[in-house]
Amino acid sequence: VQVVESGGGLVQPGGSLRLSCATSGITFSSYDMSWHRQAPGKERELVAVITSAGGTPNYGDSVKGRFTISRDNTKNTVYLQMNSLKPEDTAVYYCNARRTGRFFDRDFWGQGTQVFVSS
Repeated sequence: VQVVESGGGLVQPGGSLRLSCATSGITFSSYDMSWHRQAPGKERELVAVITSAGGTPNYGDSVKGRFTISRDNTKNTVYLQMNSLKPEDTAVYYCNARRTGRFFDRDFWGQGTQVFVSS
């Protein structure tokens, strides 16, 4: 199983970035996909999640109205569009694929991609 994030980098405050998370080795359409982030000295926090059913996504309070998660089941990829970026959005962003059932819990993480928001 591979979960590979890309798209991070340096951006000025107010700018935008789009992160991608490509997966392989899983039945992507069966997995809930989420983005998390961890800033230096802070705990990892949930940024956004989109279920396997593709219903209404959920967002962390700090990113609501600025970030949008989406998925393309034909490409086995989930995206995070980040707009109006703030310095406090600086963090390593991680992609997670999770599928749970009555007798199993499969959980896969990527290695992370760094986002740095600074002027």
